[in-house]
Amino acid sequence: MEEIKERAVPELNGETRQPEPGRRTLLRGVAWGALAGAGLSTALSAAVTGVVREQVAHAAPTASNSCVTPIKDIFTIARTAERLAVTFYSNGLQHAYRLGLTWREIAALEAALVEEQIHENFFAQAGGEVLASEFSFPHGRETFENLHLFIETQQQLEGVFDSAFLSAVRELAQQNRPDLAQIAAQIATVEAEHRALGRFIGRLDPADNWAFSPVLVAKVGDAPALIQKAGYLNPRPGNRFPYHPVSTADRGVSYRTPYAVACS
Repeated sequence: MEEIKERAVPELNGETRQPEPGRRTLLRGVAWGALAGAGLSTALSAAVTGVVREQVAHAAPTASNSCVTPIKDIFTIARTAERLAVTFYSNGLQHAYRLGLTWREIAALEAALVEEQIHENFFAQAGGEVLASEFSFPHGRETFENLHLFIETQQQLEGVFDSAFLSAVRELAQQNRPDLAQIAAQIATVEAEHRALGRFIGRLDPADNWAFSPVLVAKVGDAPALIQKAGYLNPRPGNRFPYHPVSTADRGVSYRTPYAVACS
């Protein structure tokens, strides 16, 4: 059976970028080889059963108190992350022409920017503080001059944001705040939309390539160190991007406050 591969991505200069081999590609190849050797249906059933059992087995230790971030800290980290997102999308849109974005892509990114600002406003009103208001990017200003680097950065950020909010769902539920856990889930789904949007703009196929969004942080409290190590919290001359709040006026963005039908 042939392995399904991501298509090559055209660059701005007309050249073609081949996806780089990595751990995920290696594991995928190993998995397909096992399926072909043992029989598709039998191997697939065993593989899925094994993964589910492994996830269930790890459920108890994951729920320990050492993996819970205080609610106020969750709000503070989330608000800071939203400021980073606003800064990223604002600078991307300011360089839309250089990035070669179409008007539809610009409109989509403008909506993403508004949504991130709405999230930042929400966490500010909820009592979240701020860890940083100036940010850096791993590729500096080149991030907003090369579409490949812009999408690469966007994918990393949205992947971490989605992971943090998914972890927040568990942590808030453990602190007996299912209402806040639901709101965290509502934001996580929007961040996942942004990730798929970025893959579409970057011509990465398929745009929706995850069956389960991975949780890449053990707890929300681990996210700041991860972001700093990746190069987003180290502003310096030549790579200093201050946060500026933006208008949330966009008629295309609805459900601007958390909404859920009440259970009677």
